[in-house]
Amino acid sequence: MHIAILLVSILLFFVLFFGIGFLLNMLLRMTWVMAILYPLVTIMIVDGISTFDYIFNANESFNLLGNKITSLQAADLVILLSGFLGAVTAGITMRVLREKGYQMF
Repeated sequence: MHIAILLVSILLFFVLFFGIGFLLNMLLRMTWVMAILYPLVTIMIVDGISTFDYIFNANESFNLLGNKITSLQAADLVILLSGFLGAVTAGITMRVLREKGYQMF
């Protein structure tokens, strides 16, 4: 992967999940909702399996998910980690804003 693509992807995932997390925190008033949902979003990005397969064909689906996660490249892991950091940063930002007296919706 070219370094420019990697840097843009890291920035994109950070900003995307920061924004989604910030909006969810503002609307639902649950500070860590995106940080909790992020592993599910990551699994949906990585696996390529239907969600119903985890219910009806659980053993094979989880084995395939484990293989896909272990076969990720370092660049992919860094990109996904930057998205998680964006979600956590949104929670921290929201907590600081609430402590300083800002009321959202």
